[in-house]
Amino acid sequence: MRRVCSVAAEKTKIAVVGLPNTGKSLIFNHLTRAYTVVANYPLTTVEIKRTDCLLNGRPCKIIDTPGLHCLSIHSEEELAIRDMIFEDLPDIIVQCIDANQLKQSLTLTSDLLELGVPMVVSLNAIDETARKGIWIDSTALSQLLGVPVIETIATQGRGINELKGALADVNAPVPPLRYGDVIEDAITDVEALLGDGPHSRKVALLMCMGDPFIEQSVAGRVDTERLGAMRARVKELDLRFRGDAVTAITRARSRWVERIADSVTKRQKVSPGQFSATFGHLSRHPLFGIPILLFFLALTYYLVVAVAGVIEGVLDAYLVSPVVELVSRLTPAGFWNELVAGEDYGLLTMGLFNAICTVLPILSVFFLMFGILEDIGYIPNLCVLTKRLFEKVGLSGRAVMSLALGFGCKTMATLTTKGLPRKEKLIACYLIAFCIPCSAQMGLSMGLLGRYAFWTFLTTYAALVVVEILAGLVLNKILPDEEAASFIQELPPIRLPNLRAVTVKTYYRLIWFLKEAVPIFLIAALALFLVDTIGALDAIKNLAQPVVVNWLGLPIDTVDALILCIARHEAAAGKLIMMADAGKLDAIQCMVAVFITTMFVPCFANIVAMCKRCRLRAGLGMAVAINVSAFFLAGVFYWILVFFSGTLR
Repeated sequence: MRRVCSVAAEKTKIAVVGLPNTGKSLIFNHLTRAYTVVANYPLTTVEIKRTDCLLNGRPCKIIDTPGLHCLSIHSEEELAIRDMIFEDLPDIIVQCIDANQLKQSLTLTSDLLELGVPMVVSLNAIDETARKGIWIDSTALSQLLGVPVIETIATQGRGINELKGALADVNAPVPPLRYGDVIEDAITDVEALLGDGPHSRKVALLMCMGDPFIEQSVAGRVDTERLGAMRARVKELDLRFRGDAVTAITRARSRWVERIADSVTKRQKVSPGQFSATFGHLSRHPLFGIPILLFFLALTYYLVVAVAGVIEGVLDAYLVSPVVELVSRLTPAGFWNELVAGEDYGLLTMGLFNAICTVLPILSVFFLMFGILEDIGYIPNLCVLTKRLFEKVGLSGRAVMSLALGFGCKTMATLTTKGLPRKEKLIACYLIAFCIPCSAQMGLSMGLLGRYAFWTFLTTYAALVVVEILAGLVLNKILPDEEAASFIQELPPIRLPNLRAVTVKTYYRLIWFLKEAVPIFLIAALALFLVDTIGALDAIKNLAQPVVVNWLGLPIDTVDALILCIARHEAAAGKLIMMADAGKLDAIQCMVAVFITTMFVPCFANIVAMCKRCRLRAGLGMAVAINVSAFFLAGVFYWILVFFSGTLR
């Protein structure tokens, strides 16, 4: 029976689903005119996101989802998406299909069609298949699936208006697959026992396939007697297929996928474009991959130092110095002058201008370069390059990707560890919080160490890598062994960066930084000013002197930066940059300062994510261990540097 999606005054729920890295978030952004971060690798979206908007003049709730391979669940993340579909009951489903992965996507399509929910297919990345000499007949595909198929190039916004038009009037599809009389009879019997309810046929099919999670859902819909009858019917079906009914269902679905894909796909010979495949292969190669990684690090470093340094100099000459001088003349000397424009803790100097004129230029350049690396698809290849190294510390599988994502945002990277085995999850969460700098922190560290020489940057981060590996080895030894997850990394195609998309992503990241960080910079400056005014800051510095000065070899004013780490690491980095520019830090001290602030006090959001993934006690225990380790290891790092420099302070 066909039903038409109703157009009511209440919000129409539209769920955007698809395999990982198929353009779901891009489609979400185009439909909502909001923005969520997109990148050319899987796991960019780790949680379900909902945004209200007007679409075709109607109020809608658009739901962006993490990657989903099929409705037969194999992980907790996929279970959350299926629960959303089964329980929230979206009015329309938009499936994003990467034209390069048509066969893989059609397996999910068959699942979604069996739900009987009105559906539209966004056939994305058709420009890439065209360059490969592959043409997919979207009209024929639409006829075979019984739903609209809209060709899109989401990175360029092409096909979005047609997609919106298709969403205005869409019918529920007829389930395309029949599995033979024996299986169909079992599905019908289980469906009858389920009674009326959403997605009854699909739930019955999943019961017949022995889905490990579906019975928990069914238990809430039927009484114990009917649940027992369903189990008996599923067991009877399994016996008919000698304990392997799932294989029969999977084969029927595979034949359907092959038939659809073969009938709508045409190929012709084109001149092979080898650059993408060759560059991807070299990026993963154990010999050539390291020089490529070093090249990207050096390029990012020099862009941050050169370009951001020029921007910072211009802003200081034409904005900071004139405004501070003017405010100093207009403000009475003493308390108010120090509060507003004081050299150490002024609201303008350490607060507003530190965020906008010191930190923002560095982040602008770094985010732009990091966005390019995301867009070309380099990050997953880096994961493969480092796979063997991480296996030595007990990490494999998706944990490698989670650690790489930590260089973007440590909180989101921690959340991606959800489906890992317990031991691997604990190690990954600890290592993400321990020595991996988020993108903002790494950019600012480059800006700080760029005041000296490239070797200071390489030495500091080489030391962090060594410490990270040692920490992983120790954790791998002391935590009880369990079966490790297998390593399966989806490798996206290497693409030329879309400069407009990268620029937009950089813009939104900077806007988010300004919204979140500027108030914190101002509050932190005010707090330090007040604490200093009442004399408490001097007391704290006196207590900290044996550790900070004698053990770490840092000036006592570094305590200010360590306190600011509690508020936000960018504020701490901004303070260190101010100290370096004032001549209060030499090269070795800058290296030690970057080393300890990278490890010291993971941001509050990251601590919350650690507690969420590893439970409260383990999460807080890791945070304490990280902070204690930070002071000990930073001191060791300082004395090693002193030994090799041949001088003592």
